[in-house]
Amino acid sequence: MAELGRTLHAWRDRVTPEQVGLPAGGNRRAPGLRREELAQLAGLSVDYIVRLEQGRSDSPSAQVLTALARALRLSDAERNHLFVLAGEVEPSPGRLSAYIPPGVQRIVDQLDGAPLCVCDAAWTIITWNPLFAAMIGDPSEWRGRDRNIIYRHFVAPGDRVVQTPEQQRDFRIAMVTDLRASLARYPHDTDLRALIDELRARHDDFARLWDEPVVGFHRSERKIIRHPAVGAFTIDCDVLAVPGNDLRMVVYTAAPNTDAAEKLRLLSVIGLQALT
Repeated sequence: MAELGRTLHAWRDRVTPEQVGLPAGGNRRAPGLRREELAQLAGLSVDYIVRLEQGRSDSPSAQVLTALARALRLSDAERNHLFVLAGEVEPSPGRLSAYIPPGVQRIVDQLDGAPLCVCDAAWTIITWNPLFAAMIGDPSEWRGRDRNIIYRHFVAPGDRVVQTPEQQRDFRIAMVTDLRASLARYPHDTDLRALIDELRARHDDFARLWDEPVVGFHRSERKIIRHPAVGAFTIDCDVLAVPGNDLRMVVYTAAPNTDAAEKLRLLSVIGLQALT
């Protein structure tokens, strides 16, 4: 693990705080990221980053390596090299990937006026910006299946997005269509198949839609957000495909000089704090 540690340290040194949307203030011995900043971006502990860089950790999992590659803005070749150094099998094109290209990550970092998240081909949330967390709820507190938008919709409803019956029907058909297409592209992905099997077993409406020849697609639409601190407001939602990658970016925007725009500005100030 010594070579893995040296390589991680070198990659950390070359990434500046400005590149990842972090403030660059304070005295820095090197221009790159601090260990604390890398830990924050990758969702890992600082102690774990220290042990990795010092070669004192066991081989990290594929999930940890993917998070590090995303945080360090690695290219495809660099990400694959990271997996090799860690003794892991390189990401296979036959399985879902949670890798976010540097250009897509820069959009997430820089588009701070619009709530957005990026999902993989199974609609599991990979990354998001602070305004998305403030508006929808903090995904960092969700574990396992709870980060999957389709699973949360069918099995654990009650989020802040309010849908009309027509919107709910169209949403479910589009999501089932997406999962069918993803299964066709990634037939050997065990996590994807397990997600589908669990949804079919736990929710009759999903099972019915899965077995019927229904086809639907995402379209721009207006959604009502019911926020516990700023109240309800209506906002536009668009699903964007990332060219060359099987990723989906969900972006919420508000027209200028509207109630929704004002409430987004308020959310950008209060963040995840509760108004008192």
